[in-house]
Amino acid sequence: MRDYILVAIVLGSLPFILRRPFIGILLWCIFSYMNPHRFTYGFAYEFPFAAIIAGATIAGLLFSKESKRIPWNSLTIVWVLFILWMCLTTLFALIPQDAYTEWERSMKIQLMTFITIILMTTRARLNALVWAIVVSLGFFGIKGGVFTLHTGGQDMVWGPPGSFIEGNNSLGLALVMALPLMRYLQLNTASFLVRYGISAVMVLTVLSIFASYSRGAILAVAAMGLFLLFKSRKKGPIILMALVAVPLMLSFMPEEWFERLHTIKTYEQDASALGRINAWWFAFNVAVERPLVGGGFEVFDPELFQRYAPVPDDFHDAHSIYFQVLGEHGFVGLILFMLLGWLSFRSAAWVIRHTKEIAELTWARDLASMIQVSLIGYAVGGAFLGLAYFDLYYHLVAIALLIRAYVSREILAGEASFRPPGEKRALHEIEREGG
Repeated sequence: MRDYILVAIVLGSLPFILRRPFIGILLWCIFSYMNPHRFTYGFAYEFPFAAIIAGATIAGLLFSKESKRIPWNSLTIVWVLFILWMCLTTLFALIPQDAYTEWERSMKIQLMTFITIILMTTRARLNALVWAIVVSLGFFGIKGGVFTLHTGGQDMVWGPPGSFIEGNNSLGLALVMALPLMRYLQLNTASFLVRYGISAVMVLTVLSIFASYSRGAILAVAAMGLFLLFKSRKKGPIILMALVAVPLMLSFMPEEWFERLHTIKTYEQDASALGRINAWWFAFNVAVERPLVGGGFEVFDPELFQRYAPVPDDFHDAHSIYFQVLGEHGFVGLILFMLLGWLSFRSAAWVIRHTKEIAELTWARDLASMIQVSLIGYAVGGAFLGLAYFDLYYHLVAIALLIRAYVSREILAGEASFRPPGEKRALHEIEREGG
């Protein structure tokens, strides 16, 4: 029955997507993050929902009369260069067949993210995009939190099979990245019930992150929590929630959880941690031998470990966004990847700086601040998890780009009631960068 309901919903949405293609972006996000088809038991489990939604969205975009402009600035240029570099490294991949499969998957994500940039240009659409992400990942925050309460934290929480966030570590990082977006919605809703509902979801999500048993996610949520407190308006509720909820959660977690967390200090005695270090040396050795193009997608392979790893028989996946990109795309790819994150962070900082005293754009400042917090979570947690091509990271980059373009248009059009100090210099900068 679930299969037929899901197919009916998607097929029934196609006329609306063709007329308003931004709806396709929202549905794409839901299927990318929530993966509702993975909760079916029949033909819908492998049904090509994403391809159908993407096809309808692209068709709607082609026939739409909306502007199809992409904001071009240093962030966009570096992003495009990184995409082109991934294409180049695929041509020289050490395992061509596997590399092409992963390249195809990554390019689909990049294509849909750039369509997101074209379509989600208004405040309402940006908010709808954030809601789609939060609802999709918040589902696992609620589900995992309730599961943890029911089991006493004895079992790990897992994501939907066959997705980027299937593993406990990956799900933990995804939930870490979603938390600041929940905070943004909490700050910018007028509904008392919605605000407190989001608060409950955030508590359950943190509990779910703990129950992922992911050491990388725990480090990320700790680092991100401090930055969230620094960046967020109305710090009182966050402090109160942390003082009350976190000790309760920690008292609820079993002894096995604390033992796993303790291995962060004693990593030299932990086989999993040593395996990761072996994989990182493997990536470095590949990049040293092939500094420009690396080994291409899917270079982390048992046979290649025999050639490049210090401990050839101890095979592990990348377990780090940085070493994943280094091994697969060389030093040039790593520089572009890190520059992409840095410029996204700086774009959000630009928005914060130029909207500091503009009441009408408080929402944009809040969103930019929370994007920065999410990026911090990804940067810290990603150091121990191989999610370099995860959709959500590129959605964060896209939102940073879109907010900056939106604020630039508002300032240039004179629609805001106040323009920040240094107006002439700011406007010159906006015009020079093309918004």
